Amino acid sequence: KPAAVAATTTTPPSTTVAASKCPFNYSAVDVGLRVVLFAAAVIAVVVMATSKQTEMVPVPGLPTSVRVPYSAEFTDSPAFVYFMAALSTTGLYSIITALASTLLGRKPSYTNTILLAFALMDVVFVGIVASATGAAGAVAYIGLRGNSHVRWDKICNVYDEFCRHVGTAIAFSLFAAILLVFLTMFSTFALYKKIR
Repeated sequence: KPAAVAATTTTPPSTTVAASKCPFNYSAVDVGLRVVLFAAAVIAVVVMATSKQTEMVPVPGLPTSVRVPYSAEFTDSPAFVYFMAALSTTGLYSIITALASTLLGRKPSYTNTILLAFALMDVVFVGIVASATGAAGAVAYIGLRGNSHVRWDKICNVYDEFCRHVGTAIAFSLFAAILLVFLTMFSTFALYKKIR
């Protein structure tokens, strides 16, 4: 009888621990996604930073034969400057959290507080990257199509390389925003499995 009692008292704890375990290696998935996020953010920043293009354009009020060199670059638009700041910050954040996740993943005390902090900060950066992508995309669309209602001329027919760089940078930024959404989901799910 004493042996039977001991067996019944030791069985429930092992069952509870098994049920609360995460069905995947959270640390490995988290680090992998953050490394890819870092790469996407860096590519977006580099492509946007190298988007400068100089073309000979006519001067308003003068004959069309009179042309002067004029450059298009990301510093011409506050939306693109914000884009650069947001993606640069995201790249720094992603590499710091990837290193933190690597170090913490080796320890058994991967606490709920850390998972909650990751989830909350990821949500913040989803908002930052999404807003930067939307702002840059709106300006890029005007450059591509123009706006006849307010007489804003399109520029992508002249600065084609500049527009290709901007479009590529925005695409990588959108990819980074999607990665941050997945990171938020993974952190929330892992936290749920630990406290369940």
